[in-house]
Amino acid sequence: MKEISSIIDANIENLTSLWKTASVPFDSYYKTPGFEYCKIKDSDWPNRLWFSRNLKENDIDLVKEIIRSGNLTIPYWNTKSKNEDVLFLKNHFELKFKQVAMYLKPDTYFEIGNEIKIKRIHKTLEMKMWTDLYPKAFRYKISENILVNTYKDIHYYLAYYNDEPIGTAILFQTNNIVGVHGVGVVPQMRKRGFAAQIMKSLINVAIINNMDYVMLQASDMGKNVYLKLGFKELFEIRNYVAR
Repeated sequence: MKEISSIIDANIENLTSLWKTASVPFDSYYKTPGFEYCKIKDSDWPNRLWFSRNLKENDIDLVKEIIRSGNLTIPYWNTKSKNEDVLFLKNHFELKFKQVAMYLKPDTYFEIGNEIKIKRIHKTLEMKMWTDLYPKAFRYKISENILVNTYKDIHYYLAYYNDEPIGTAILFQTNNIVGVHGVGVVPQMRKRGFAAQIMKSLINVAIINNMDYVMLQASDMGKNVYLKLGFKELFEIRNYVAR
């Protein structure tokens, strides 16, 4: 149980550290005694507010003001199944979407065919390509300026099918774990197993780099892909916005 508790903490730390790392170059990360938040102009991501302690009623008015000014999303980690997020519903927040935090101890190197290849990007042209593809897969945008300012610390990948870019991914390391984020395939190339192929390639990268765990936060659409690859569920994330 203690090990699972540490894995849960590592999953949350990887995700929030990613948001901070993306925001710091723009002086867009802020910390208060009760919560932290980041908002970047001209980008839909990361733009999150998260609590560093238990939710308190006297935080709510300030939180509402901040998230409305920056169109922020609040993730609630339901790590102990206490459902403390009733405070959000009571104060007229709206549940926008749910995710499942997951983890994998990577010990199986996958054999992958030549159809799908992933490449870590470094060049401006590749960054432009990545930020053009991303909203097609996810329906929200990440500013190209974020990639330009963070690509040394946050590893952005393009996925290619027959030398044509068809998907995106992000790897972000904290301690000896790696978080997988932003794995997406453009709509016209879905239902062909490409997301699973991309994930296998990323898991192989984790194995090559001797990572202890691979972490991610899955949508309902993606969860079954990850379960088939051996990932295990940790807890539910409920994402709220102000009405």
